Amino acid sequence: MATLLVLCRFLHFMAVLLMFGACVLRPLLLGRKPQPTLDWRLARLTGVLAWLALGTGVVWLLLVSAAMAGGELLALDLATVQLVLGKTFFGQVWSAHLLVNGVLVLGLLMRWNRARLPLTALLLATLAPVGHGAMLDGLGGQLLILNQAVHLLCVGAWLGGLLLLVLILRHAQQVPLEDMLRRFSGVGYGLVAGLLVSGLINVRVLTGQFWPTPLFSGFALILLIKVLLVAGMLGLALLNRLRIKGCQQRVGQLQASVLLEWLLGAAAVAAVSLLGTLPPML
Repeated sequence: MATLLVLCRFLHFMAVLLMFGACVLRPLLLGRKPQPTLDWRLARLTGVLAWLALGTGVVWLLLVSAAMAGGELLALDLATVQLVLGKTFFGQVWSAHLLVNGVLVLGLLMRWNRARLPLTALLLATLAPVGHGAMLDGLGGQLLILNQAVHLLCVGAWLGGLLLLVLILRHAQQVPLEDMLRRFSGVGYGLVAGLLVSGLINVRVLTGQFWPTPLFSGFALILLIKVLLVAGMLGLALLNRLRIKGCQQRVGQLQASVLLEWLLGAAAVAAVSLLGTLPPML
């Protein structure tokens, strides 16, 4: 059941992160001018991700409820789920999270396009109090949740932006790539800064150290793998930034590089999904 929970966390995080990032960077990269083909693909993808998030969100709740009850998923009853939703901090947060997810699905069906960005942002922010973000009480706990929200928003904008780039590069002849990539690179500086600072704060608060020990086991090992994956993403991003000039003539190479960067990001989210089930070494 632990493996299923990690998989569920990964799929849910990816769905929510990608929805937010693609929505927030669409106007920043391409402006407000309609792009019929791209916008249709993006709307269809967002719909699939919203349903995936809702489904995995429900399964996540059932898995956590079964774990809290000390039983198997198949033996879970409605009373236990109601108890988790009403009497635990996770359940109260998750109720709001699933409600926002349901409204997002409804909004996509009703084509409430202006509500898409605020709803995806709120959906992502309500992931912040889940897991290690809820370890502390009082003001310290609230600040940790705020820091985690900043971290998630930065990750979402980066990963979702890369996914949007993958979609854009499929129609590269219709877009001035050099200008668009410069805008993405400019936004990326702020995202990376926010990601690094908030990540370091999380590590320091959760482990009581600047880096957890022992280095090659448990929480510290998975964290190290995550950091190496993010470093690989930064290396590819820097390479693409240095080679922006003349990128319109080598779209194939750019597509491969952006896709690889996105896959490294997905692997980092998988590492985070596992990290959330491991105790930090306080």
